[in-house]
Amino acid sequence: MRVLIVEDEPHLAEAVRDGLRLEAIAADVAGDGDTALELLAVNSYDLAVLDRDIPGPSGDEVARRIVASGSGMPILMLTAADRIDDKASGFELGADDYLTKPFELRELVLRLRALDRRRAYARPPVREIGGLRVDPFRREVFRDGRYVALTRKQFAVLEVLVAAEGGVVSAETLLERAWDENADPLTNAVRITVSALRKRLGEPWIIATVPGVGYRIEEGNPG
Repeated sequence: MRVLIVEDEPHLAEAVRDGLRLEAIAADVAGDGDTALELLAVNSYDLAVLDRDIPGPSGDEVARRIVASGSGMPILMLTAADRIDDKASGFELGADDYLTKPFELRELVLRLRALDRRRAYARPPVREIGGLRVDPFRREVFRDGRYVALTRKQFAVLEVLVAAEGGVVSAETLLERAWDENADPLTNAVRITVSALRKRLGEPWIIATVPGVGYRIEEGNPG
C-alpha cells in the first residue's frame, strides 16, 4: 500500500510516515497543497491522508481535486476540530473517514487498512493463492499452513504480488507500490528483496521471474 500524507506540521508528518513504514506501508509527505497536487499528478496512491488546514490549496481543495479525478482514491481527513459540522462538511467534500488530532498511530493504521479493504471490496481481506495465505491486518503469512516470518519490505512486496492474482508485476511497479518517492529508480533493491522473499517462502519456488517483464505468483514450480 502507498499513501500520500498531506500535513504541514513537519514533526507529525515525519512521525506518521516513519510509523507507517514500520507497518509495511509506503508513505510520501506533502507539506502544502501545491506539493500534494504535484505528487498526485505523477504518482499512484492507494489512499490520501489530508490535513484540512494546510498552506496553498487547502485540504478541502485537494480533496475536491481527488474526487473530480474519478480515481476513487479513499480520503482520510485530519482535523484539530471535533465538531460534527466540520466532519459533515468534510464528508460532503468526499472524505471517506475522519480522524481528530491528536490520534494514536495504531488507530490511523487500522483505519487505512479498513479503507483499503473497502476500496477493493471484491477481494477478501485475507488473500490466498498458491498455498499462500496473506493477512494484511495481522501482517501474517502462511505457506501450506507454515508460518513465514518476513521483513516489512518483503511483506509489502508480497502484498503487491498477491494482489495481482497471478498477473505479472514489473519491477518498476513494485518499486512504486512498496517503496516511496525517495527510492532510486536504478536501484537493484527490488531484485534483492524478491530473491530474499522467494527464499523465505521456500521451495517449490512460488515467485516466478518473467525475464524482461517482472514477477508473478505461481501455484506450480516456475523454476
